[in-house]
Amino acid sequence: MKIRMTFFATLAATLVGGPLATAEPLFNGKDLAGWKTDVPDADKTPNIQPSFMVRDGKLVSLGTPRGHLISDKSYENYRLTVEYRFTGKPGNCGVLVHSSKPRVLYGMFPKSIEVQMQSGHAGDFWCIGENIEVPNMDQRRPKKEGQKYGGSKGDARRILNLTDDSENKLGEWNTMVIECQADEVKVWVNDTLVNHGTKSTASKGQIALQAEGAEVEFKKFDLEPLTKK
Repeated sequence: MKIRMTFFATLAATLVGGPLATAEPLFNGKDLAGWKTDVPDADKTPNIQPSFMVRDGKLVSLGTPRGHLISDKSYENYRLTVEYRFTGKPGNCGVLVHSSKPRVLYGMFPKSIEVQMQSGHAGDFWCIGENIEVPNMDQRRPKKEGQKYGGSKGDARRILNLTDDSENKLGEWNTMVIECQADEVKVWVNDTLVNHGTKSTASKGQIALQAEGAEVEFKKFDLEPLTKK
């Protein structure tokens, strides 16, 4: 009986998209092992206060000094599940996927595609040295006269999400799922699909977390490999 159950479970998993995969916690709940920081202000002040810490088993982005926490490893074809909340006041933060070259924009942001977590706008894309497309580009990615779609300074870099009402109340936990597979990136916030981009100019890279002015707690940061399309 056990063998039959295992066979059917494996068959079911194969039919819905590949063999069973085990989620890998990218945060161990104890320290920042597996991550490194890139905080520009630390170049001149090496003993500057940390931008990221572990508190009560949670990963905390303190918001300042501004910078990024960047994974040591690079990843491709995965589903990332993040549980987060803003602890004090609404603010800004983000998860950057397909991150590579550091400080390509404004002397701080690494080359990547940012999945926005800013209060009220969770799920927007910001193109940072990379690019991605969505349907209805004129409406979803507004640009001024003379601007072009791209990831450089002066480009129309922001891609609006499909709904701004998927976040929970301030102080409550939110679940964001980011699925990166081949040249596609899909984002869910609290089980609602809020963005789906295709033709990404990058399909793999490091994962980065922002410190961008507001304190944010994370109690889950798990990555599940996906089969290649």
